[in-house]
Amino acid sequence: MSTPPAMLLPGIRKKLAFDRPLVLGILNVTPDSFSDGGRFLAVEAAVLRAEEMRAEGADALDLGAESTRPGARAVPAKLQKQRLLPVIQALRKLRAFARVPLSVDTQSAEVARACLAEGADLVNDISALRHDRQMAKVCAKARAPVILMHMQGTPRTMQRDPKYKDVVEDLDLFFRKRLHAAFEAGIPPTHVLLDPGFGFGKTLDHNCELLRRLGEFKALGRPLVVGVSRKSFLGKLTGIDDPAQRVTASVAAAAIAVARGASVLRVHDVAAHVQALKVARAVT
Repeated sequence: MSTPPAMLLPGIRKKLAFDRPLVLGILNVTPDSFSDGGRFLAVEAAVLRAEEMRAEGADALDLGAESTRPGARAVPAKLQKQRLLPVIQALRKLRAFARVPLSVDTQSAEVARACLAEGADLVNDISALRHDRQMAKVCAKARAPVILMHMQGTPRTMQRDPKYKDVVEDLDLFFRKRLHAAFEAGIPPTHVLLDPGFGFGKTLDHNCELLRRLGEFKALGRPLVVGVSRKSFLGKLTGIDDPAQRVTASVAAAAIAVARGASVLRVHDVAAHVQALKVARAVT
């Protein structure tokens, strides 16, 4: 399968190319995320972390103000905006971030609209446009690329007993339906990225099977976003309870994902993943 075509980001007038795997740095502006909750809630701390990730080689940043860990409750749009907008505004004032792609991780059309207006470039919707009926219209009007992620249930319910006939075949059908829904709403296929949603309504076996067969999704022709960073299934495989200590496992899983066709890695530990990708590119 050929390399997915580049995506134009209208706000910064820059194309996002996929001729090599990209690193999308995670910036959680939340008090309760599973791995780093509370560390970057203050604007100054968030901006400092963004600068660190950029210096470490992040190609883009993914900002979120609502924890989606298993069992998490929804965060009102007003509070999400209070957390996100000052960070986006502060970053866009910095010359170093004038053309750095910024993604906003939200299921809320209201939040997405406000963030896109302040300088965000992409929308990362874990509900794949299902949670908020206005989300597709917001993305289409802004001509903003969108990441459509698979999740069985909601963050509060997704790990209660996830079941599939065949996890890869089920997700393939899901993605085809969501691509059609996005197109019907005015979002061109060239503006869509797909995320299998590791850990979102999946057992350990489901996650391993998805990673093993990730290459099958390449037939959809869209860039694949993979977020395995520090996930609990890696803890189960390694016996490491502390998410922050799962860096090695995260890099190993990410390397497998890239070998099977991932175009974007969504990660906490940017430097480690950037180094691994440099080695991989040198020998492939």
